[in-house]
Amino acid sequence: DSQLSRQEENLKDQLPPDDKPLIKSPREDYGDDIYLSDTSKQVMLSTLGRLARVQKYIGFGNFNLVTFDRILRLSQDQLKIGAFTKAELNFMEELFFRDAKEYGFLGEKVLTNLTHEISSDKAYKVPYTGHYLFSGDSLELYKKIRKDVGDSLILTSGIRSPMKQMFLYLAKAQRVNGNLSRASRSLAPPGYSFHGAGDFDVGKIGLGAKNFTEEFAKTEEYKKLIDLGYVSIRYYSGNRLGVRYEPWHVKMS
Repeated sequence: DSQLSRQEENLKDQLPPDDKPLIKSPREDYGDDIYLSDTSKQVMLSTLGRLARVQKYIGFGNFNLVTFDRILRLSQDQLKIGAFTKAELNFMEELFFRDAKEYGFLGEKVLTNLTHEISSDKAYKVPYTGHYLFSGDSLELYKKIRKDVGDSLILTSGIRSPMKQMFLYLAKAQRVNGNLSRASRSLAPPGYSFHGAGDFDVGKIGLGAKNFTEEFAKTEEYKKLIDLGYVSIRYYSGNRLGVRYEPWHVKMS
């Protein structure tokens, strides 16, 4: 805990003195939140359903790397998926290219191309996780962390293509009644996720969904992780990006 506190204080010290954290609760709605219109919510639901069918068809692991072009081909070729409508395609394109600052998400744009493709020879599938890491720095850091923390630490999310992030973001937006601001407080909008550039999530084996809550910060695995001294957390407590605290999210750059 002391190591994390020092890390967070050092980061805060880099801010201008008058700046304050811009954190809102990811569990509450606010008067200035941005919502999808009723019409857009219907398009969101149909888009989400079609993406879910793509994931079921190609498998969870493969869906992490799926490209926009491939989902289009699959939707046209597979009757079980069904072709994306013009409204659905326009919806995804508009959402991807919309400035997330409108929602209160202040992180930088990581991937600027909706059709961004991750080369298979740059991705390594981590055994028993269903997830991929970029070969090189990300994979080596993960291996080092596991060696130093122990085998009870596991990869819970690695590479996410723009379409995987689109799917996760729409699923979150659906659960919060189309409130894009609230969705963005706990999940980066498509194009803004550093999972597309090397970041990854870790958790404790057996903790399940609680690995994506502050419960992970109470585990021995987390304490060991922070005590290593060489691990940085992307969305630290009190960050100014409008994003919740994510103790599980390892920062690569």
